[in-house]
Amino acid sequence: MKIAVYGSGGREHALVDSFVSSGHEVVVFPGNPGIAEIAEISPGPFESIEADLYVIGPEAPLVDGIADRLRDLGKLVVGPGRVGAQLEGSKAWMKEILHSAGIPTASFRTFTDSKSAIEYLNSYPGPYVIKTDGLAAGKGVLVTTDRDEAIFDVTEKLSGHSFGSAGTKVVIEEAMEGPEISVLVLCDGHKGFALPPASDFKRIYDNDLGPNTGGMGAFSPVPGVGPELIDRVINESIDPLIKEFIRRGIDYRGILYAGLMLTSNGPKVVEFNIRFGDPETQVVVPRIQNDLAKLLYQLAQGELKTKPEVIDEAVVTVVLAAEGYPERPIPGAQISIDSTSLDPDVRIYHAGTKSLSSGELVVAGGRVLNVTATGKDLRAARELAYKTISSIRFENMQYRSDIALRASENG
Repeated sequence: MKIAVYGSGGREHALVDSFVSSGHEVVVFPGNPGIAEIAEISPGPFESIEADLYVIGPEAPLVDGIADRLRDLGKLVVGPGRVGAQLEGSKAWMKEILHSAGIPTASFRTFTDSKSAIEYLNSYPGPYVIKTDGLAAGKGVLVTTDRDEAIFDVTEKLSGHSFGSAGTKVVIEEAMEGPEISVLVLCDGHKGFALPPASDFKRIYDNDLGPNTGGMGAFSPVPGVGPELIDRVINESIDPLIKEFIRRGIDYRGILYAGLMLTSNGPKVVEFNIRFGDPETQVVVPRIQNDLAKLLYQLAQGELKTKPEVIDEAVVTVVLAAEGYPERPIPGAQISIDSTSLDPDVRIYHAGTKSLSSGELVVAGGRVLNVTATGKDLRAARELAYKTISSIRFENMQYRSDIALRASENG
């Protein structure tokens, strides 16, 4: 099968690696230097590529309607159309959908003017959860106990200073407590099949300090999260969402990313995204034993007949980020990778890299590389990932040293 993949990050590199390993021909737009080592890179436009299956990685082109345009051309696509993509394109719309479907989630209110939002913040003691309505590359959420910080954040977002037009509507939510997990679900328009759960790390620094990022690492499996809990998530959150989509005439064929808080009252939805998560994909996809491309082909056809099978091994990924990330990543640092010492159970997925005409590999984005290791358990996978980092260098490289640490000790 020939597969066209849209994207240029670590998520797409992991997907392409899986497809190629299963013997499929893959062409990618726009791609990255790591992907170019294993697949064809297309100059675009993406819609002009001839393929049997089209897999859209990032959320922005889905919100822009690329899946609709491809389906109008008779193509099989993994990804929702423009209407379904509003699940991630607008947090206010997402919360309204959850409320309508009766899905457990935090209580919320939506604001478009600072005065009303500030009055609401002044009405309770916190903690405060403030979310940009539109797309913000994973950086549009503030969680704080400081009311002054919350008021400043709301003011900056609603004025357009923080995220432009994407931030001129905000959702202020009830703060929930508990550990978070991510569940990626294959949805064929009628039902959902959960992939192995993962846990990711949003903050830039160890011990969950510093600003939010797009994700600094992840691991799978998650200790204590068994089949019973995942069945509950499917029954209480995924099935009602799909039924609500059907009721509204939305044919959702793609990935549902459920970010969940495991509260004392059970799992509640923090967010739904419309695509493979990043960096969760880098630890979930390597655990899928059967041919992922064939599963996605069935999904795109509208009937997923084959159940995903999962290996027992654990996977840990650690993100290596550029100097200045997440606020102002600095590009251009030369990257050195000692590939002679790489273990066969390690994959280095490129996320923000560029290859110069001289052949040098340099930093070109905030999250630069994903060091992904497979092991018999989380402890072994984690040790291998961090051992591998010692063979990679670029100036002022940032990474967390505690990815999967607590889980590997407890699991």
